[in-house]
Amino acid sequence: MLKRISAGLAAGAALSSLAVLPVQAEINTRSTVRWNSGGAVYTTKLADFQEFLETGELDYSTNRALHSGIKNSGWTAEEIRKGLSKQYKVNVVYVARFLYSKKGYKFLENQTKSYFPYWGMKKTAVQALRSAIVLDSVDGKLSSAGIMKMLPVDMRLADTCGTFDGAQNVCAKGKCQGDQQCTSLLSWYVFLPACVQANSALPEPAPRAVTPVPARPLW
Repeated sequence: MLKRISAGLAAGAALSSLAVLPVQAEINTRSTVRWNSGGAVYTTKLADFQEFLETGELDYSTNRALHSGIKNSGWTAEEIRKGLSKQYKVNVVYVARFLYSKKGYKFLENQTKSYFPYWGMKKTAVQALRSAIVLDSVDGKLSSAGIMKMLPVDMRLADTCGTFDGAQNVCAKGKCQGDQQCTSLLSWYVFLPACVQANSALPEPAPRAVTPVPARPLW
């Protein structure tokens, strides 16, 4: 019971701290990814991802960075599109309980290896990703596209002068094959909600021992 109360308080704290959400127009212009490689920075906004997810179309002339990200993901464009759109059933209380635990904090640290807020960088990486995941879990469904939409700040994928290598830790061991599938940002996004769902699920309750009742005598 105490664990459930604590989980509820964690979820409440996460939601109350983010009660004032930006308007949709501001969300659409947010930079979901600033692909930061050396001295060059290429930007993909949330609206670009949403157009790709809704139509399946990608204009290379206007979305060069996203086109490159898909090409180097290890998956086809259609596989990425389906993966980012797939929804997973979750309970926001259990998601918050996991992400606010020591295990959850280490998970978030590991999952923000090269992808983190553009300005706060690693200092605010855990908080930014955690808030996006919790907020997208409120309706009982979690998806990569939903997490992108709930990101509170512009994010960057950093590949800069040896400090960061642009590689992410894809959380699904054994599910990815090759360097691109196991380290690319879009492959990481595809697997992220599934890993959160698996880590936040409650274990099956142990079966209760049944005490045999002695037979009553017939006389």
